[in-house]
Amino acid sequence: MSNKKNSSLFILLALVAGLLFVWDLAYGPVSIPLKDVFSSISGAEASKSTWEYIIQNYRLPKATTAVLAGIGLSVSGLLMQTLFRNPLAGPDVLGLSSGSSLSVAFVVMGAGLIPGVLSTWMLSSYGIILASCVGSFVVLLAVLAVSQRMRDTMGILIVGLMFGSFASAIVSILTYFSTAEQLQKYTFWAMGNLGNLSWLSVLILTVCVVFGLLVSVFCIKPLDALLLGENYAKSLGLNYRRTQFTIIAATSILTGSITAFAGPIAFIGLTVPHMVKLLFRTSDHKTLFSATMLLGAVVLLVCDILCQFPGSDVTLPINAITSLIGAPVVIWLLLRKRNTFDR
Repeated sequence: MSNKKNSSLFILLALVAGLLFVWDLAYGPVSIPLKDVFSSISGAEASKSTWEYIIQNYRLPKATTAVLAGIGLSVSGLLMQTLFRNPLAGPDVLGLSSGSSLSVAFVVMGAGLIPGVLSTWMLSSYGIILASCVGSFVVLLAVLAVSQRMRDTMGILIVGLMFGSFASAIVSILTYFSTAEQLQKYTFWAMGNLGNLSWLSVLILTVCVVFGLLVSVFCIKPLDALLLGENYAKSLGLNYRRTQFTIIAATSILTGSITAFAGPIAFIGLTVPHMVKLLFRTSDHKTLFSATMLLGAVVLLVCDILCQFPGSDVTLPINAITSLIGAPVVIWLLLRKRNTFDR
């Protein structure tokens, strides 16, 4: 019965994700009929050339980025929560996004200190994604090093938060000495933005997310063992160090690449794994992994749609919507779990 229910939920999530993807293409400052949306994505031409241009060069890359970012951040959150066995763990809480932000700040606002040719390359998509991945990877390694000495998971989270404060201080110093152009570029990046990506950027992001997910697949079975603790996992013959490194690598690739192209998107990695566990009521990571990818895409597509104002050129930053939705959801989940324990 449980398998039948899970299968139905998977089908429902897949259908909702598909409908939201199409809706995201049709919805926005300029409303486009669904018939023309389907014509454009199927290879035929839309009724108006302007609609064709909007779909192919703006909305389709934006919706694809929303799907990729939703999938990658949600899976990263699942990996972190299981590795640390803490429901509040996530790429942003542990300082991973802060590391990415700091690295990108150095590149964007400190590029003037680097020689001409190297500066140009560092400000390209390749340079920013490399800086973001390195920043997130270094921070997570530092947090894991602290975890070897500090068994209290709350202490580890505090270390991550303290690094976030430290990174913010350095960014503030860089901001003070940066030009208006550099400051504007970094600010727009930090607010989060799924749009304005070229197809080349989307292709690079797709390769990174797919590679990160492939690395994550090797963690699915070990993650079930890690739920019962490090010692239990070792007693089953699990190579804990190798598993730990694989999880670090997957999370760094996913979060680093997404943060580089879309900015530091909050709450998706924290809330979606909890929502999946509530829906599917299982701790089997084979089910959780697939469900987290689908629901992550659904949630971020919803957030992207809510950013739009029909008939207006105003588009809210994606972080504003994810925070407005994510914070109440986290509070509701915590209250729900508390009520369950009280019963």
